Amino acid sequence: MFARGVGDGTDIVNKEMYTFADRGGDSITLRPEQTAAVVRSVIQNNLLADVSALRLFYIGQYFRYERPQKGRLREFHQFGVEILNSPHPESDIEVILLALNFINRIGIKDYNLKINSLGNDASRNNYKQALVTYLNDNITKLSQESQNRLTGNPLRILDSKDKNDIEVVAAAPIILDYLDNESKEHFDFTKEILDNNNAHFEIVPTLVRGLDYYSHIVFEFQNTHLGAQDSFGGGGRYNKLFSQLGGKDIPAVGFAMGMERLLIILEQVNPTIEPRKIDVCVVPTNEKFIKYAINISQTIKSHFPNISCFMDVNRRSLKAQMRDANKNNVRFAVIIGDQEYETQSVSIKSMQDDANLASTNDNKQVTIKTTDLIKFFTSNCL
Repeated sequence: MFARGVGDGTDIVNKEMYTFADRGGDSITLRPEQTAAVVRSVIQNNLLADVSALRLFYIGQYFRYERPQKGRLREFHQFGVEILNSPHPESDIEVILLALNFINRIGIKDYNLKINSLGNDASRNNYKQALVTYLNDNITKLSQESQNRLTGNPLRILDSKDKNDIEVVAAAPIILDYLDNESKEHFDFTKEILDNNNAHFEIVPTLVRGLDYYSHIVFEFQNTHLGAQDSFGGGGRYNKLFSQLGGKDIPAVGFAMGMERLLIILEQVNPTIEPRKIDVCVVPTNEKFIKYAINISQTIKSHFPNISCFMDVNRRSLKAQMRDANKNNVRFAVIIGDQEYETQSVSIKSMQDDANLASTNDNKQVTIKTTDLIKFFTSNCL
């Protein structure tokens, strides 16, 4: 499963997996990561049968045979999240902003977010051809390891730490120049919304991550307290992993963070985490309101870290979104329709008897300006 999912040309599979025969002669592998296992479980248990988009999280221990160093252990722990069954960039944005909100909430300020796009299959294949042609022209300058990767996994050469490889890669073709319209629109939408929500990032065209299943958006979080291995988390979109493991094509995106690495960073800060007090869903009634809705959602999250706030990522109808809100026992629905969009306002509906609205007669729904959003939740929720 891991060879098919992670990629049999990756370092994880070729060098780092613990694989051995048990007493019965069966081949056993200690899990090196979780995403492939999540996808296998979703396929096997048909977990997408009754949901539009499936949000999952996990926490566990993992094993890789690599040289132990600061923040890098052979037995380590990660937590992660996945959003399954949405091809749209708002799910990429939700995952990245969730990671950023978590990092900021536990008190980590000194970090860098790096992002790149690997494009869809067509874009990636066109880029691979150009990259292989360029690297073959410079093959004598490459390290032996990169020469070996050239026929099996050429994109990994972009991430080489060898001094000579770095010099060769510096003049290599850039993958962003090979994105088709679909890939470019996906990347541009993601960058725009991150910018709108003050999520500072650096575009790194050589960022490919270490796993073969990625497509479109990839991202990574780095911190200088970790030394040479400065990444403490990252992820991206993996639209083809389901079909590689025997299922249907299911789009998905997620991230994972190393807990030991986070603890090293947290030695430098004094983290405080408040418990969640309220759930809010933001409900755009039309896809033309998505950008506006994301801004509303992020405003709530950034000003009220105790409030759990989410938004539909499959551009469904108002009825479908409100049905999910009821199903998930959401206390408040923040609804955005034509009138709200035109007047820069929102309608807030009380979904539970204990979720009272202080400024409405029927105690169920009120329309307010977005400039009053913070005041509203301060009065009604805290």
